[in-house]
Amino acid sequence: MLQRYFSWARRINCMANQSPSRKAITDFHQLHGSGRKITEFHLSSIVKICGRVEALQEGRQSHCLLLKLGFNADLILMTTLLDMYSKCTNIHDACRVFDEMPHRDVVVINSMISGLCRCHLSSYAIDLFTKMNQSDRDVGTWNSLISGLGQNSEGRAALIFFGRMRVEGVEVDVMTMISVISICADMAMIIHAQQVHGLVIKSWFELYLPVGNAIVDTYAKCGCMGDACLCFQNMPFKNVISWTSLISGYAKHGFGVEALEAFHQMEMEGVVPNKITFLGTLYACSHSGLLQEGWISFTTMVNKYSIAPTMEHYTCMVDLLARAGRLYEAHEFIKKMPIKPDAKLLTAFLSSCCHHKNVELASAVGKKLLQLQPQEAGAYISLSNFYGLVGDMEGVANVRRLMLERGIRKEKACTWIEISRKVHSFESGDRSHPDYQKIYDHLRVLIQKMKNIGYVPDTSMVAQNVEELTKEEILLGHSEKLAIAFGIMSTPPGTRFLIVKNLRVCADCHVFTGLISKIEGREIVARDSSRFHHFKDGVCSCGNYW
Repeated sequence: MLQRYFSWARRINCMANQSPSRKAITDFHQLHGSGRKITEFHLSSIVKICGRVEALQEGRQSHCLLLKLGFNADLILMTTLLDMYSKCTNIHDACRVFDEMPHRDVVVINSMISGLCRCHLSSYAIDLFTKMNQSDRDVGTWNSLISGLGQNSEGRAALIFFGRMRVEGVEVDVMTMISVISICADMAMIIHAQQVHGLVIKSWFELYLPVGNAIVDTYAKCGCMGDACLCFQNMPFKNVISWTSLISGYAKHGFGVEALEAFHQMEMEGVVPNKITFLGTLYACSHSGLLQEGWISFTTMVNKYSIAPTMEHYTCMVDLLARAGRLYEAHEFIKKMPIKPDAKLLTAFLSSCCHHKNVELASAVGKKLLQLQPQEAGAYISLSNFYGLVGDMEGVANVRRLMLERGIRKEKACTWIEISRKVHSFESGDRSHPDYQKIYDHLRVLIQKMKNIGYVPDTSMVAQNVEELTKEEILLGHSEKLAIAFGIMSTPPGTRFLIVKNLRVCADCHVFTGLISKIEGREIVARDSSRFHHFKDGVCSCGNYW
């Protein structure tokens, strides 16, 4: 019996320190049911596991047992409990644990800051941080706030606190660098990224594998694939994450052949790919029209590496077939899938049906999509655009009505550009920028230049039932056009610049950017929610395959 007790205890501790599993919770229940003594070490392990697998009910049961056994004065155990509640997004109970603790050290406060950020309560996290004495904060306190803000898409605020951290003379560590580099990547702030990279080199953090991986990912997301490759080549050690970052970077830039070459090189060096690596290769094939290579990648994943496809892998395969015009083949693939398609997969398929103007399939997929009652606005917008494309204004109205009834709000299009280390954001129809009048005036001049060489605004993109001139005015105010006009106004002639959009770039703006790159002699890099577009001399790197 004693041997079984130690066996259970060892298993629970091992699972807590390795990959999380509900099996550990079952083992703990068996241990408790055996009548053997439960120690604070067992409770710490099981509470940690409950947090990782988001088992709130079992976590609460552990909390009750903890109180019953009188461990509520154990600071380490109570901190683990607080962390568990925040990971289960139950911030109310996390705050209650925090408030009831008789003594709180810096680790407890750091955990509370992380929990508040995790539950999207950034203002409370900042308030807790500012109430601390400057001497009580450690590097972990700064890291908790900076990484938490970054994860909440509040990168600008995070970088302000990073600046304060440097001014106050707090020594940064590896976690600080990874958080700040990742924020630069998400916001495509190349100038900031380069400066942080310089700090990494100066602080000798470049040899740390996670930092090197983050730098490769950052340069790729900032549109500098050449720099990403150079950093990758200079890494003294590489793991599957390093290779996956490179492959995914190539994929997002539409460099399908290069992505597959990197994958084969990875295999030759004995690195075993994982499911994320294959998402990268499939995405690369999908956005480069490499149909046969995509099938080979999919079968290699299943047959050679025994990786079970997830919904994301199936979505890539459907997208691969549909983009190539194999719509009925994609439809059959969906029917034969061992799992039911989700809204994201059907939305991707619907987008290709609309692009290839297959009304029959688009209507069928649209009905299935609405039956799923998706909570993301993208599905409804795709369906509304389809009805608008075929001139079914009643269908457009019905979809809009459904969005209102289901409380679905369209995410506002936003594009940002970094000029002289300052990020400028534009929303569609935005007039909040201090120079908005100059921007619109310059934009009208550019549009007239384009019309002189044959540009015709694609007003089919406007779903509203308004006059043609009004539709052109709506197109004029698209966020990416505003950012591009501002970029041209604010930089010397011939300067390359990058814009980032939170949604997929529309067809009219794609044509617009290509023509502007030719007229103004600029290289314009556009990163949207789907991929990168490199415009130069009137041509886009996607080859209009996007």
